Amino acid sequence: MIFQATCKLGVEALVSTELKKLGIEPISVDSAKIRFEGDFLTMARACIWLRTAERVLVEIGSFEAHTFTELFEGVKALDWKSFLQRDSFIHVVGKSAKSELFSVKDCQSITKKAIVENLRSAYGVTILPESGAEVIVEVGMFKNIATLCLDPCGAGLSRRGYRTYNVAAPISETLGAAIVTLTRYKGDYPFIDPMCGSGTMPIEAAMIARNQAPGLIRSFAAESWPFIDTQAFALARKEAVDSIRDIKLNILGSDIDERSIAICKKHAQKAGVTLSWQVKPLKELSVHDERGVIVCNPPYGERMLKKGEAEAIIRQMSLLFEPLEGWSKSIITSNPDFERIYGHTANKRRKLSNGGMPCTLYQYFARTRAEHNE
Repeated sequence: MIFQATCKLGVEALVSTELKKLGIEPISVDSAKIRFEGDFLTMARACIWLRTAERVLVEIGSFEAHTFTELFEGVKALDWKSFLQRDSFIHVVGKSAKSELFSVKDCQSITKKAIVENLRSAYGVTILPESGAEVIVEVGMFKNIATLCLDPCGAGLSRRGYRTYNVAAPISETLGAAIVTLTRYKGDYPFIDPMCGSGTMPIEAAMIARNQAPGLIRSFAAESWPFIDTQAFALARKEAVDSIRDIKLNILGSDIDERSIAICKKHAQKAGVTLSWQVKPLKELSVHDERGVIVCNPPYGERMLKKGEAEAIIRQMSLLFEPLEGWSKSIITSNPDFERIYGHTANKRRKLSNGGMPCTLYQYFARTRAEHNE
């Protein structure tokens, strides 16, 4: 079968690398989509292990569609009986970009009608009760090509299962994992998030260091599908449990808000990782190690704080971070003037999206003493 791993723009290479580490060679890497092939065990492994992807999808078929008639006939011609039972509850979701069929609601309605027509004929019935397990079908329109997929995830892959409480403007688990991955953190140096919010990046860093699969404690929609190998997810989970590394973590998350740190502790406990948490303002950041990793998702001045207050935090970050030459710093923000306010040009920039807001990840690489002397 052919699968898709969908992701946010800018992290395609990370998802591709993750697949390769699972022994899965991508067929193609496109904008926000990586295609690969395999069986249901491959699908289960991808669902449980992918850190930076948003969803895994099972491709059913694709075809050109400029009109609703072409969409209806194309969907109707696919082999739905192999995936849907006569009582399956069919939930159709959709998306459309750069296509003549731009109304997602209409595409969803036409797709549902075509699937029902197909199944009525395939099962020789006039009524489909839809009283069974829910199966999510996605119709995606892109440049007038319709692609029909099944969604084995249910909730998106960012829903790891450990974050049950939120703070203002939280960073998603998949984006947090992407930022940590881009720092190349492996657990061998100290790791600090001095404005950790609900604790996403420290917890994701801990799971990366422990080689702990992000989807290990959650369930997936495909586990109730009657047409897949019932052992696929059980085997993938056992592999994941056996792969966990038992290592001592030197990870600190701190925040000025006492409630946030209380939430962090609950999230870490549910994720199964033991970290250090402290209630303290950014200005009290203290570092004793010569080398390490700092990540930061400061208030942007849009959803939190006023613009002037947010800029004052950036200046304070510069005063605290820049003397730490042996530490790498990765800061995500939507402020286009970040480097001017921070006072230093980043070694690397990467365009990302945080909650639908265009952002940039500014990375400042660690410097050795030899580099400093030069």
